[in-house]
Amino acid sequence: MREMDAQTLLQGKFTAVLGLVFMSIVAGALVAASLTPGLVAADRAASATIGIFNDLPEYIAVGQQSQRNEIFATRAGQPVQIATTYDQNRQEVGWTQVSQFLKDAAVDGEDRRFYSHGGVDTTALVRALIQNQTSANDGVSGASTLDMQLVKNILVQQAIQIEDPAKRSAALKAAQSATIDRKLKEIKLAVGLDKRYSKKEILLAYLNITGFGGNTYGVESAAEEYFSTDAAHLTLAQAASLIATVQQPNEQNLGSAKNYPANKLRRDEILADMLAAKDITRAQFDTAVATPIAAEVKLTAPTSGCLYASDAKFACDYVERLVPTLTSLGDTVEARQAAWATGGYKVYTSIDLDQQDVAQTALETDAPADETRFALGAAADAIQPGTGRILVMAQNKAYDNSADADTLRTTAINYSTDKAYGGSSGFQTGSTYKVFTLTDWLENGHALNDVVNGSVRAFPQSSFSARCLPPGSFVGTYTPKNDSAGEGGSMTVLSATINSVNAAFVGMAQKLDLCDIRSVAESMGIHRADGAELSPDPSSVLGTNEIAPLSMAGAIATIGANGQYCVPTIVDSIVDAKGATLPGQTRQCTQALPTTIAATVAYALAQVLKSGTGSPGNPHDGVPIVGKTGTTDGSYQNWLIASTTKAALAVWVGNIKGTPALATSKDPQGDQSLRQVTVAGTNGYNTKFNIFRTVFASIDTDQLYRGDNFPAADPALVTGTHPYSSYSSPIPSTIAPGDDGN
Repeated sequence: MREMDAQTLLQGKFTAVLGLVFMSIVAGALVAASLTPGLVAADRAASATIGIFNDLPEYIAVGQQSQRNEIFATRAGQPVQIATTYDQNRQEVGWTQVSQFLKDAAVDGEDRRFYSHGGVDTTALVRALIQNQTSANDGVSGASTLDMQLVKNILVQQAIQIEDPAKRSAALKAAQSATIDRKLKEIKLAVGLDKRYSKKEILLAYLNITGFGGNTYGVESAAEEYFSTDAAHLTLAQAASLIATVQQPNEQNLGSAKNYPANKLRRDEILADMLAAKDITRAQFDTAVATPIAAEVKLTAPTSGCLYASDAKFACDYVERLVPTLTSLGDTVEARQAAWATGGYKVYTSIDLDQQDVAQTALETDAPADETRFALGAAADAIQPGTGRILVMAQNKAYDNSADADTLRTTAINYSTDKAYGGSSGFQTGSTYKVFTLTDWLENGHALNDVVNGSVRAFPQSSFSARCLPPGSFVGTYTPKNDSAGEGGSMTVLSATINSVNAAFVGMAQKLDLCDIRSVAESMGIHRADGAELSPDPSSVLGTNEIAPLSMAGAIATIGANGQYCVPTIVDSIVDAKGATLPGQTRQCTQALPTTIAATVAYALAQVLKSGTGSPGNPHDGVPIVGKTGTTDGSYQNWLIASTTKAALAVWVGNIKGTPALATSKDPQGDQSLRQVTVAGTNGYNTKFNIFRTVFASIDTDQLYRGDNFPAADPALVTGTHPYSSYSSPIPSTIAPGDDGN
């Protein structure tokens, strides 16, 4: 390659100044001459041209171009890239990461006097202007230096980033139209560019910004897509073929064999230019020219987006949907979205792929996605108590947001999250919601050994207190069912919790305030997945609100963290295009419950996993664990949420579409209970236990997540009264069916 010496540099600066003045007049005169003969008209055109120059800025900044974003998770404690997303397929590279063949091919093939001019090749420009004015061309083309091409590309990229469609279209037209005005704009800005940047910087910027067909920009991404290599290791023939694409990216790119002849024609011209410039030898030239295009091409299809993520596809989708909330990317939603579109970010998530893989396999095995008797859905979400970091986000149906997705086995809906972040509208939680009534019971001075009535009976709805609602909000009666026909009678609250007795908990709620129970739930992160307000009606005690599994995992993690609730987060940190480390999602942790309340709730929920309704899901590996089951009418929605002091897990299994009648051997016409349906060797009710046991057993094997003992319960909250304040908040309610218990 030819480097500039002092004399060349001086010549370039002189040429730039002389060319700017001279071409301002000549261009105007030539345009005027083609329209109206006469010196006066030419003078006026020249004056107008100089005015155009005066209105332009002195220079244009190269700036940061749109690049790829990369999303990472961890495996064995080390970052692993799981996905690449981008608006434009571009990877900016440094000077040493670009093959010398590429640099020489660009200069020799596109701008042979690049190192000697000051941004504008005056000789070539005059020739091009004369040719344009003596031809049928109604605009101006040709003679663009690499500096001018870079200016055009920068203006195009700036136009693409304009949000307003009309303004974007106008800016693109101005940047690409073959007019004198555009050419003159490029001239002045190219001269300014040459003054502001070194030749090395200009050439590298050109190689990083240029389009190579479709959505592929820059030599690094082009080398990867067309040759399955990087820009540093291109052969001579490959380098010349890439630069050949620049002339007509859509007609000469190597994505289709039909473009090979046109590409080879231009490639060989560039190789001849490189030989003439003595940047390659005759032997290199002969070998490259003799190389068939097909022999060099090895396509690697671009894989942008979560559809192509190697793992944790729904977690990837969740990250992308969180972009408008990531304050590290900008002060406003618009700024954050624009920053993400510009790209160059590495996003490091909290997902642990070792545990993610175990959960994914368990879900696929125990809740087959291809179940045809009903729409079987399942999800598992693990959270770290005390931080809110999401460790696992998995579901039984694979992620596919393409137009031809298999609608039986795949979905684009994230069952784990709220609807606003790609999720469903949530699922009724059944008896898992009893955790909040139990907590409020203790906070209002009651105890676990208090005796309550667990018998099925009709509750006058007017007998329930709900300070946040107008008087008379509840009318009629509410008669919840217990899970077992013989279940009922007098029992302690602890026994009612262990066996999940519905009537007992509704009776407890009758002595509390429904709005307080709701507020306890909200303090532990509970909210409806569809964005509506939580209903505090009597049936809500048994879990009729529709909640996302991720929210339920966060709630039970509050017990694992001794009363501290942390908003679930997935983005740990972000590294920008310049290598600066930015904060991830802000940690938002609050002491939602007094520690003595949390410890006593944990004591009760530990019995649920030892000998109660949750015992089939207990991995029994020696790690203390607390939790609660939940099952709705007909077992359509089945839950197990539990936590140790180091990890919390919510497993949901249910029907995602309506309430179908399911055929069984006992009732060929259909039975409305999933308990009667065999799924992967067990019934639909037990499926959650198998998944939970497998996932938590794996979590407990990792010393990072292996829990220890919970704090001791407050004796006064077990056997006597203890004064604690309750909550209240004004939200209206609706009446909904109760659950089966458990």
